[in-house]
Amino acid sequence: MSQFYNNVEAKVIEDEMVQKVIEEGHPEDLREFSKGKSTKDVTELQLRFKNILQIENLWQFENLTQLQLDNNIIEKIEGLESLVHLVRLDLSFNNIEVIEGLDTLVKLQDLSFYCNKISKIEHMDTLQELQLFSIGKNNLTSLDDVIYLRRFKSLRTLNLTGNPLCDDEQYTLFVVAHLPNLRYLDFKLVKDTMREAAALKYQDLTKPREREEARAFAQLESKQERQKEQEYHETAFVEHLNGSFLFDSLYAEDTEAAKLASLPGVGDLLQEYRKEFVSVCGKLFNFGLKEHKKREAEVSDFYARVDEALRANQEESKKVILDFENRNKRRLDEIHHAKSYDIAESKRAECKEDILQLSETLMTLEILVADQLEELLKDFKRSTDVTASTFIENVQGMMTQCRDLENHYHEKLLEISITALEKSDKKVPDKDLSQDVEMLLVDKNTIVNAANMSHSIRLRKIDKRESDILCNTYHWQTFVTEQAYQNEINRNHYHIKKIILYIDNLQKELDNIEIIHDIDNLQKELDNTEIIHDIDNLQKELDNTEILEPME
Repeated sequence: MSQFYNNVEAKVIEDEMVQKVIEEGHPEDLREFSKGKSTKDVTELQLRFKNILQIENLWQFENLTQLQLDNNIIEKIEGLESLVHLVRLDLSFNNIEVIEGLDTLVKLQDLSFYCNKISKIEHMDTLQELQLFSIGKNNLTSLDDVIYLRRFKSLRTLNLTGNPLCDDEQYTLFVVAHLPNLRYLDFKLVKDTMREAAALKYQDLTKPREREEARAFAQLESKQERQKEQEYHETAFVEHLNGSFLFDSLYAEDTEAAKLASLPGVGDLLQEYRKEFVSVCGKLFNFGLKEHKKREAEVSDFYARVDEALRANQEESKKVILDFENRNKRRLDEIHHAKSYDIAESKRAECKEDILQLSETLMTLEILVADQLEELLKDFKRSTDVTASTFIENVQGMMTQCRDLENHYHEKLLEISITALEKSDKKVPDKDLSQDVEMLLVDKNTIVNAANMSHSIRLRKIDKRESDILCNTYHWQTFVTEQAYQNEINRNHYHIKKIILYIDNLQKELDNIEIIHDIDNLQKELDNTEIIHDIDNLQKELDNTEILEPME
């Protein structure tokens, strides 16, 4: 920590600090925050001048797009991994020495490290959307750091002022030449005349670099394309079958096979075996790609039919609900303006009956669509069963061809080996045999055991490749059908809950409706009338009462 901060109380980001910041900047959000909800709603957070030493506890702000941590005492960039939606990050006026911890911030467009202790621009490769970068007043000494920035094709604004590298008299022209897309450098507009002068002065450096970058980019694109193609082959379960990979793997690390391959006549036999084996693998590869497209189309068609059924059901439900709501609005209005309590209660009973009828209708529609989808699911499962079994049957047939080729090669190899052994027993010299092969030609058991061992290894590898394809196919079949069934279960439960909630809300609305005050007023008038009548009677009685004269 710098000497300037020796007397400052270092802090970490805590919930209390964040709460206070939200309260000051967004008081309307504080109520939700206290309930644990506002963290998802907060998109901007200002934690400036807080004496923060360590970045912590920001993982909960998963939708944050702007974060200001400037004017603190931060020494290390950390704790930002979960802020994947961050667009603007300000870490200026801190004590940061190394650029790090930004790999997941792929949406970052505006980044400031102004006034820190950074000596090298690095570890920013994933920030391909970067448009504004401020790293002035740091410890950058090499113009090579400018070359690192060439990878950011969207970079338009750059601030390097205050770094030692700016003292180079050719600094401005060098930066403009190597970053031709810049519009602003060190708070100044890059003029076309300067751009042209820079390009001319440094063309001997930039042209070769551009060619090298173009080659590297082409290689990267090619690699990505191959990777994408490989992933596609894997989804079709036929990766590495469009060539000699499987055949070559049969002989990988098999020293005995290599020794026997040097026997006279084995070379031609092996070449023929390889040609036919690779041909079968090629057929399996092409068949696998075709079947993969068929599987994808089958799944797509199923979900299209599901969507069609659901849309038809939704339209019917909407029509029923719309008709009900039109009637319900009139009835509620009638209840509200009813002239008597009995009329209001009669209308309320009609509404309750209509709501009950609506509930039954919506549930019936849901049952009908659920039954329809159940039939679609059964058809889908039967279809995937046929597709999977057809694919498996063909795979097994082609892999059997591979095993037959291996068995044929093995038989021929044994014949050649035993013939070579017989010549050796008759002391027929063979100058073409190596010392390793001569060691195998000791007796029949030795050479047969060696050949059988190699043969078993190759058969196991063929079996393993077949098993992988079959397992992947079974897994696909299980996954797509179980997922389809689970999707329908989730949909059905969710829709039933929606119906129940909708009906409950309608019932609550009916129960809570206020009848206009006419009824209350009528009741009050009635009550007042009775009171007045009683008073009148009392008055009449009083008037008719004879008052006795006082006694003498």
